[in-house]
Amino acid sequence: MLVIAMRVRLGYVSISMAISATTSSPYTYSEYLKSGDLKKLDDVITSNLLNLEKIVNYNIKNNIHFYRISSKIIPLATKDDVTFDYISKYSRYYERIGKKIEDNKMRVDFHPDQYTVLNSTNSTVLTNSMKILEYHYNLLNALNIKDKLLVIHVGSGVFGKENSIKRFINNFKKLPSYIQEIISIENDDKLFNVEDCLKISKILDIPLVLDYHHYNCNKSYLDIKSVFDSWNGRVPKVHFSSPKNSKDFRSHSEYINSDDFICFIDVIKGFNMDVDVMIEAKAKDDALFRLVRELKYKTNYKFVDETTFEV
Repeated sequence: MLVIAMRVRLGYVSISMAISATTSSPYTYSEYLKSGDLKKLDDVITSNLLNLEKIVNYNIKNNIHFYRISSKIIPLATKDDVTFDYISKYSRYYERIGKKIEDNKMRVDFHPDQYTVLNSTNSTVLTNSMKILEYHYNLLNALNIKDKLLVIHVGSGVFGKENSIKRFINNFKKLPSYIQEIISIENDDKLFNVEDCLKISKILDIPLVLDYHHYNCNKSYLDIKSVFDSWNGRVPKVHFSSPKNSKDFRSHSEYINSDDFICFIDVIKGFNMDVDVMIEAKAKDDALFRLVRELKYKTNYKFVDETTFEV
């Protein structure tokens, strides 16, 4: 009988510790209000995009196939009173970077920040959340990413969990279809557990990103098959991190506990599906490669390249 191996690709978030390149150079709203300096804004955006290209080049050379782009590439993009063209003016950068991503079959995504609360009871917060989602869509579109993905949390628990889930579903349905199509939800560490998110996932037919650390903080029944099936044939994406310590269990550690990671692989390997694992550690790609070294020592996983292995 032919046994097909499960393939796992490891990725990291935003900043490479190996090279000096930040894609999050800031230009704050308060700075803009004082000076209104659009030249400085242009310099910051150009620097961020050039550094994104450096990081993409670094990823390609090190066979990193999965990467989360920083949401802070374009400062002030969602501010109503700051009007500037952040797409066509920088099209040559987007096209060049996007082609490298596509040619090397790199999977990229965004994880909009905590200000994206799609089930907020505050109309201003809700309006801003929709602007944030539109901004991220515009960036993915400018980069010509085919498999677009935004990862968001369910959000607020105001008026109870069930009402909050209903608000999320209702507000999701108000989004433009092109944004609905690229959203996935992630279980959180305090309120909306895996079961809650699976309920939403099934109603809206959107993927669920399993965050295993959040699951350990906020336990529920873990139906791995349903989580993976929510991706409808696409490779599932999961998040993995280790707790900082026993007292500060919810915070992310600098590195990954490789024994816990091996246990996690044991949990999911029975489903024999390829999986992309985003390493959410403060040491970024350094944590990824340290994990790889420990896995090579502790397991018999077959490494296909620097960041991909088969079980």
